[in-house]
Amino acid sequence: MSAESPRQQATDAPEATRPETARALAAGARPRRLGAWYVAEHRFRVMRSYLQTMLATGIGSPIIYLYGLGAGLASLIDAPVASQPGAEGVPYLVFVAPALLASAAITVATEEFSYPIMLGYKWNPTFTGMHAAPIRPGQIVDGIVISVTARILATSAVYYLFMLLFGAVPSPLGYLAVLAATLGGLAFGHLLMAYVSTLEQDTGQIALVMRFLVLPMTLFSGTFFPLSQLPWFLQPIGWVSPLWHATELSRVFAYGYPEPLWLTVVHVAVLVAMAAFGWIASRRIAARRLGR
Repeated sequence: MSAESPRQQATDAPEATRPETARALAAGARPRRLGAWYVAEHRFRVMRSYLQTMLATGIGSPIIYLYGLGAGLASLIDAPVASQPGAEGVPYLVFVAPALLASAAITVATEEFSYPIMLGYKWNPTFTGMHAAPIRPGQIVDGIVISVTARILATSAVYYLFMLLFGAVPSPLGYLAVLAATLGGLAFGHLLMAYVSTLEQDTGQIALVMRFLVLPMTLFSGTFFPLSQLPWFLQPIGWVSPLWHATELSRVFAYGYPEPLWLTVVHVAVLVAMAAFGWIASRRIAARRLGR
């Protein structure tokens, strides 16, 4: 038996029920068209429940890290940090601030694309409830991406304002570092969302990602010192790290980090490719788990 479309069902329905069927189809048209934004609205309402935590970390983290590393650790470093061999050095605060900005974006992405995804699929299956309405699995994923992107942008913008207050952004194009950090957060976050979406049970996998992936990525991505200072056999860790690509891109915008144009293009291409792959994979996994 071939499946009929909703429009065919409305046409074939008894005459008495056709108005009710038409109203039902009309009521579902808007969610079918704007489903992703409904999901994003839901996520924004959920975020309001921990708004105080978001404000505390969004304001407190840049103050603590920028002051601790800029006024604390930087005072122990006698010479400026060389951007690359043969390049003119920059103060340590100027060097490390873009990396802290990128790290903050990835931290937010890690928070929003890990346990909340597991919650929606398993612990409190809100994704199933959304799909019971005229909202497709792909729209659920898109709505989550919209809401998390908004939070990453807001967090990065606040961080950037504190970078300005600390005098850590000498370049007039420094504001573009906010976009670079956001792209880095989405690149890692989308991959993480795709992985978490495959989990049927949480037996510690997410905690292992935090401990054995996120933390080493922070330490080996040229965050606190140039990647070239690592032993040669550890440098490839940075090359495949979205944090390294986001950090280098942020430094280009924040203080004019001298690197070839082709390498800047590579940073953008790698981050876009990671984000696109994770987004497409997440949509396909959602369609498989929730049903089309």
